[in-house]
Amino acid sequence: MATADRPTLFINATVLDGSEHMEPQPDMAVAVERGVITWMGPSAVAQAPAGAEVIDLAGAYLMPGLINMHVHLCGSGKPVSAGDAGALMKKLDNPVGRAIVRHILKSSAQQQLASGVTTVRGAGDPLFADIAVRDAIDAGKYQGLRLVAPGTGVTVPGGHGAGLFAQVANSPAEAAEQVRDLYARGADVIKLFVTGGVFDATEVGEPGVLRMQPELVHAACDTAHALGMRVAAHVESPEGVRVALENGVDSIEHGAQPSDEMITLFKQRKAFQISTISPALPYALFDRSISHATYEQQENGKIVFDGIVALAKANLAAGVPVGLGTDVGCPYITHYDMWRELNYFHKYCGVSNAFALHTATMINAEIAGLSDVTGSIAAGKCADFVVTEQNPLDSLEALRTPAMVVARGEVFNAPKVKKMAQVERQLDLYR
Repeated sequence: MATADRPTLFINATVLDGSEHMEPQPDMAVAVERGVITWMGPSAVAQAPAGAEVIDLAGAYLMPGLINMHVHLCGSGKPVSAGDAGALMKKLDNPVGRAIVRHILKSSAQQQLASGVTTVRGAGDPLFADIAVRDAIDAGKYQGLRLVAPGTGVTVPGGHGAGLFAQVANSPAEAAEQVRDLYARGADVIKLFVTGGVFDATEVGEPGVLRMQPELVHAACDTAHALGMRVAAHVESPEGVRVALENGVDSIEHGAQPSDEMITLFKQRKAFQISTISPALPYALFDRSISHATYEQQENGKIVFDGIVALAKANLAAGVPVGLGTDVGCPYITHYDMWRELNYFHKYCGVSNAFALHTATMINAEIAGLSDVTGSIAAGKCADFVVTEQNPLDSLEALRTPAMVVARGEVFNAPKVKKMAQVERQLDLYR
C-alpha cells in the first residue's frame, strides 16, 4: 500500500476530473507528492518523481473522491428503530463510554472511506465525539478521511435529535452560548434542528413542524457568523425553510415544497440546499411491512420525499447550489452507499450522471468551503481519488465497488466493507 509519505505516479488512468461537463480523458498520468497532486498529463510523457511508486491503472477510471455532506457517524443504517438512544448517551457520558462512542464513529468514517467518500461533513453526533475523531485522524493516529465536524447540534425541548446528537437550548441566550461553546471545542460548522421530522409528526400532513422559534435561530446564526462559522439546519417544511433562511441559516438540510418566495430567500441569503433523498425513500416507497413505518410515518415520508426532490429541482433551475448527502443514521441508509444518493439525484431530479458526479465532488467541495483543497483532479489539489473499473458516466453503479480509494495521498487497494444483505436487497429494488 502506498503511503502519503512516498511519491506516487498513477499511469494509464482514464481521468474524470470532476468538472460539470467532464469527459473521459484516457491514457493519463497523475503524480502525487506529500499527499498533493503535482502534475497531470499524458502517460506517454509522464516522469515519475524521484523514489516514486508507479501504479498502473490499466485504463481504470480515476475521479475525485466523493464528498458526503450530511452524515451522522453514530448511526449504522440498520433497519430498526434507535429506541431511546438519548437515555443511552447519558449512560455513556463518562471516559469509558466516550471512548466507545469515538470507536463507533471512527469505524463509520472508515466505512465511508472504503466506499469512495474521502470527505464527510457531519450533521451532529453525540458527546462531541466527531471532533475527537477528526483530530485523531488529522494527527495521523489512524487512517481516515477528511471530517468537517459540527460536534453536537443545537435543538429545543422536544426537538429533533434532543439528547442524542443535539443539546437543548431553552432560550436565544442559551443557543448563543452553545454556539460559542462549540466554537471553543473546535467545531467546524453549526447544526441547528429547526423543525421536527417524519418520526416526530403525530398527524398526516404535519412533517417538519416548526420547533425552533425564529429568535432562537437568529441568535444562533448571529453568533456563529460573528465567529466565522456557517450554520446548517435540519428543515422539512415550507414554514421551517422560511424561518431558517430569514434568520440567517446558510444551508437547508433536506427541504420542502418550494415557492417563489422560498427561492428568492435562497438567493438573497446566498444559501444552498443539501438534498438527502436517501433517508426519505424507504418511508415513502417501501411497503410498510418492510419499513415497519406507521401509516402516518409513510404518508409524511411521501410529503418529505416529494418536497426534497421538488426543492432540488427548483433550486437547480434557479441557479441555487444544491449539494448531496445521505443522512446516514436513518434506517436503510448505510455508510457505504453514497453512490445511491448520486443515483437518486440522477433518477428523481433528472440530472445527468456527469452532473451528479460533479455535484458530489466539485460542488460539494465548493459549498463546504473546501474547493481549494479537494473536489477535482488538478495540480495543487489534495490527492483524494476514487478508482473504478467501469465508467460512472455510463452507470453510477460503477461507484458501488471502488477498485481503489486514495485519501490525502494514501492508497487503499480493493477496499472492503461489510454490507447488510437485507438492506442491499431492498434498496436494489429502487436503484
